[in-house]
Amino acid sequence: MATETSVDISDVALAAEARALVERLAADAVASKLAAQDATLWGPDAEAEASIRLSWTTLHESSRPLLAEIDALRAELHAEGLDRIVLAGMGGSSLAPEVITATAGVPLVVLDTTDPGQVADALSGDLERTVLVVSSKSGTTVETDSHRRIFEHAFSQNGIDPVTRIIVVTDPGSPMESAAREAGYRKVFTADPHVGGRYSALTAFGLVPAGLAGADVAALLDDAAAVFPRLSADDENNPALRLGAALGAAHTGGAEKVVFADTGSGIKGFGDWVEQLIAESTGKNGTGLLPVVVENADAPGFADAAADATTVAVGPGVPGARISTTGPLGGMFLLWEFATAVAGRLLGINPFDQPDVEAAKKAARALLDGAAGGPAATPALVDGSIEVHPSGEWLSAGVGNVTEALRAFLATAPRGGYLAIQAYLDRLDDASTAVLRPELARRTGLQTTFGWGPRFLHSTGQYHKGGHQNGVFLQITGAPEHDLAVPDRPYTLAGLQRAQALGDGQVLADRNRPVLRLHLTDRAAGLVELVKAVQDLHGQVGQGQEGQA
Repeated sequence: MATETSVDISDVALAAEARALVERLAADAVASKLAAQDATLWGPDAEAEASIRLSWTTLHESSRPLLAEIDALRAELHAEGLDRIVLAGMGGSSLAPEVITATAGVPLVVLDTTDPGQVADALSGDLERTVLVVSSKSGTTVETDSHRRIFEHAFSQNGIDPVTRIIVVTDPGSPMESAAREAGYRKVFTADPHVGGRYSALTAFGLVPAGLAGADVAALLDDAAAVFPRLSADDENNPALRLGAALGAAHTGGAEKVVFADTGSGIKGFGDWVEQLIAESTGKNGTGLLPVVVENADAPGFADAAADATTVAVGPGVPGARISTTGPLGGMFLLWEFATAVAGRLLGINPFDQPDVEAAKKAARALLDGAAGGPAATPALVDGSIEVHPSGEWLSAGVGNVTEALRAFLATAPRGGYLAIQAYLDRLDDASTAVLRPELARRTGLQTTFGWGPRFLHSTGQYHKGGHQNGVFLQITGAPEHDLAVPDRPYTLAGLQRAQALGDGQVLADRNRPVLRLHLTDRAAGLVELVKAVQDLHGQVGQGQEGQA
């Protein structure tokens, strides 16, 4: 892994455009003002929100007292034979700890799903050695609350006192803090409330679960501290100003997507973390930068990127990469946070709110009021193990199989738009679903994202509703082999998962975006059939007319 955090802009034209912006940013003292938490940088409309969201700039100092607490608790747990850490958290509460622990090579079981099979798999581990970290800023996140209830019940059923095995990370004054203290849970960590979830990697939300799992979280703070002076300097060599300016200049030139490929950074899964940071920070008011995480630098979307995308190597520069960023993980966290805030200023948006996230949650909650996550849906057609459920008027009556339905759906994509694949499945047992991203990207020529539901709702979901309205959305749902009840709640995990998929699809359709839901009545057979249907899309499909909705 690189020891110094750096940015290289290899595209000559983009570098020149960025340089002019950097000069302006430096003249306006944007970097030093950002480091000093100046809430006026994004205009008067954003000032109230920004004033309570900027403490992330100095977490490399303010998070230091946490380290001793984490070390002491880990030693205490290990002395009792408790060394299996399960993290229940969504979005900013899970993405950073997962990257930190994967990069460090230490085990952490991450629950950011409502799939009953994946949750059951986590439950089947050795509960005698298990500690559950429940992580939520608000304390009201439905997925995380469900996980807590399920594990609390399982601990009790196995003769284990749940309060000895549950650790909470939340904001001070949240409903979860008061409930956790009243319940007597083993430990309650409160994070800095003046940091938004997607900027919280170096708060208790990132450090506690990763540190308890065995990662060297002190090194993350050291790496961030080492790069901070450069990120806060008002000069043309500031890597965050250069990166933010390059993203802003590219967007002005029509490159509204940012394609990430790891090129040997040594960081595992960085794209998944930066995806939330960029999409949720910039995707609003009909504008924004759409992150597209691809498999490698040879993958469709990177190697063949068109003018609508900026390619970014996470690691050393490679042919085809317009930008490359290198550095240790703590430095990369802070670099991209600074750069995203700078890009937000250039795009004229508030990078700290998420005005469209709540819509899908409300729709899901409404569907949960009905049985099984909402009313039964009648498919437009059934092909083997796959039910076809279109939203909108784009599917003609003559379509007779999944391949034809996909072709009709992809024809709705506007030229220069994007395809979002959303898999409400088990990301462990159904991991092969991810092969659909490169397969469809290759056949459509569209920038294609892949997200596991419902975790992407806490990540790219904001961009889907608030960003450039040129996306088309392929949902994949599946019948679970077994369901799990949520104790003291009127729904099961399968019902919640279904409500989340249908609720988000409904919100997208209400915004006149094409949605195709393919429901697998048999997951294993259905996935094989779906891959075959995609492979039967001979020739390139999609890339409809400019501006088509």
